[in-house]
Amino acid sequence: MRVAGVFLLSFASAVGVGAVELAGVSLPDSVQVAGSTLKLNGVGIRKKVIIKVYVGGLYLPAPNADPAAILAADEPRQMIMQFVYKEVEAAKVTEAFREGFANNSAASLSTLQARLDAFCALWPSMRAGDRAVMTYVPGNGTTLVINGKELGRSDGKDFADALFAVWLGQKPADSRLKQGLLGQS
Repeated sequence: MRVAGVFLLSFASAVGVGAVELAGVSLPDSVQVAGSTLKLNGVGIRKKVIIKVYVGGLYLPAPNADPAAILAADEPRQMIMQFVYKEVEAAKVTEAFREGFANNSAASLSTLQARLDAFCALWPSMRAGDRAVMTYVPGNGTTLVINGKELGRSDGKDFADALFAVWLGQKPADSRLKQGLLGQS
């Protein structure tokens, strides 16, 4: 059944159907960022034990299943988090980001700390249906948009790399989500 789902997802992306659906969440097969088209690289569900928290979608200029190459490339990238759980308090969301930075970017955490604190301060509690979009554009930093409203921007590729390493790093919070974002599930 899993193979059929992967084939169907691959087929839908290849023929440009326009959207991929997972757990009732529809994600477009491509997005426009700073004059470039980013393609949906993969999707997955973030689970905490057995609870589905959000559906994630990773967008890149071209398909890529190598997390190190994705993080090394200085090119636009986008992560969408669409929440499916009834409510996740802001403190829980930011705790997960802080843990992800510590687990995957510990060596550079001291230089990132002030930007991480500012990024975490932007987050409200998230409810089912809320959508967070984090977009990195070289030279422009990483923007956070929640439900269509831009809440702030964090400078530096180093911040973007640490942020995307939360999902793609050596110690992701959810390894199945990482596999999905890399198009491997």
